[in-house]
Amino acid sequence: MRVATLSAEDDFDGWRDAARSLVAAGASPAGVVWQVGDEPTDLFGDEAVIAAPAAFRVPRGLVDLARTIVLHADPQRFALLYTLLTRVIAQPRLIDDRADPLLRKLDEMAKAVRRDIHKMRAFVRFREVQDDGEARFVAWFEPEHHIVRANAAFFVNRFTAMRWSILTPRLSIHWDGAALSESAGATRADAPDGDPIEEVWKTYYASTFNPARLKIGAMLKEMPRKYWKNMPETALVADLVAGAQAREAAMIETARAAPGDNIDAAWAALREEAMGCTRCDLYRHATQTVFGEGPSDARMMFVGEQPGDQEDLAGRPFVGPAGQVFDRALGDAAIDRAGVYVTNAVKHFKFEQRGKRRIHAKPGTGEITACRWWIDQERALIKPQVTIALGATAARSLLGKVVTIGEERGRPIALTDGGEGWITIHPSYLLRLQDKAQAEEEYARFVDDLKAAHARLT
Repeated sequence: MRVATLSAEDDFDGWRDAARSLVAAGASPAGVVWQVGDEPTDLFGDEAVIAAPAAFRVPRGLVDLARTIVLHADPQRFALLYTLLTRVIAQPRLIDDRADPLLRKLDEMAKAVRRDIHKMRAFVRFREVQDDGEARFVAWFEPEHHIVRANAAFFVNRFTAMRWSILTPRLSIHWDGAALSESAGATRADAPDGDPIEEVWKTYYASTFNPARLKIGAMLKEMPRKYWKNMPETALVADLVAGAQAREAAMIETARAAPGDNIDAAWAALREEAMGCTRCDLYRHATQTVFGEGPSDARMMFVGEQPGDQEDLAGRPFVGPAGQVFDRALGDAAIDRAGVYVTNAVKHFKFEQRGKRRIHAKPGTGEITACRWWIDQERALIKPQVTIALGATAARSLLGKVVTIGEERGRPIALTDGGEGWITIHPSYLLRLQDKAQAEEEYARFVDDLKAAHARLT
């Protein structure tokens, strides 16, 4: 049994030299114990690994992976890497086989390290202290892995002109403007709580906060609450969100109490806010937000799935091929489109690019959920007596659950706000039918659904 001793938890060079010696000696992975520094082992009289590196080549991908894995907190990381090394020496192409269980495990570990590196760069917040009459900036961070040394160059390059320290439980690093140094780990109590700059930052953050751009689910995923205490702006988020929602609720209540121009103004403000929505990633590729349209006192609301290609370009709902079918059906049902409110469950066009064409893609659960904010506000403002969901996506948005059109179609559904919901097909379904007789039959049934819902208006 051999013992390979490394100088530090993130000692890649030490692992590489020891691994070379072990390979040269023909040591099997099961016959090696890896330890860091003076850690005690349960072994007695073991042979130490003498670093006498042998010359051999391995794929660059293995070296890059090993540099990252060494930073992981798993105590078995060195052994896992040595096992992979011995296998890759025998099978060089193994490094490209992402289906291999060991390589898959190491890939996941590497991702965890990279996430931790990103979190440190994103969530470190410096606070000013006086050090011998000069300003020094100190931050506290709790990494999950051994990433502090690997991340030091980032902070040196970004804050070169500052004198700073980053304190962590295992290791602290310091920059004096010319050289980087290290010291032992610290505690949270060693870091300052706040400074005047922090109050300026809070004021700026509060003034630029936009609830339409807030993605709470993504925020909690990307910024775990364990880091919130390090970041001054997070103390403001709950109150800012609650305040924004309270302001919007008050705006809607005021509009209800004073109909007419106030409702129109409230709707215009809501639409303007939606134009900057980034609650999901669909805004990145869509041309624009496609908000609802129609009179603010409409007694009937129609909710479709999402804008299509032509709607995305025009900025209006139901103006493409499905919109033409929709308009014809409204006419046959004796419903004036100018008197109803028309919107979509999802406000941005989701598509797949195929050459020059943009092909419709079905919205996902997260996208539907993110956009329910806007549907809820539209319905709260307009307060329709009857809301018709066109298709399964719209039905899910309206009812907050997955439903089957065939089971729910053609009957009134009581909604929590006192209104009445109806579910029918989306007009695009009719465009996909190849059999002419079936298409005519389904179109007639669609018109009957619209008539039945319209007859419920009082």
